[in-house]
Amino acid sequence: MIRVVLPHHLRTLARVGDEVQLEVNGLATLQSVLDALEAKYPMLRGTIRDHETQKRRALVRFFVCGEDVSHEPPDTPLPTVVTNGTEPFFIMGAIAGG
Repeated sequence: MIRVVLPHHLRTLARVGDEVQLEVNGLATLQSVLDALEAKYPMLRGTIRDHETQKRRALVRFFVCGEDVSHEPPDTPLPTVVTNGTEPFFIMGAIAGG
């Protein structure tokens, strides 16, 4: 079971609490976690990744074990501490402005 922490605006959209739990079939990668998240919460489709290209939206970041993995390839495997639920996978909205 993978724990995913969502930013406030996505929690509100999905009508969930601070954290959701997901089952991922096969190897847990950045892409498979996002696929599972969008399958379980279809209202999030297009908010984290572009509908067509499946690329991460510019103001969304992914963190694993305190490290920004936003620019890693989608097939990057997640560490065991994330796949076993010890550590969460964080999706965060970047802050922009001047």
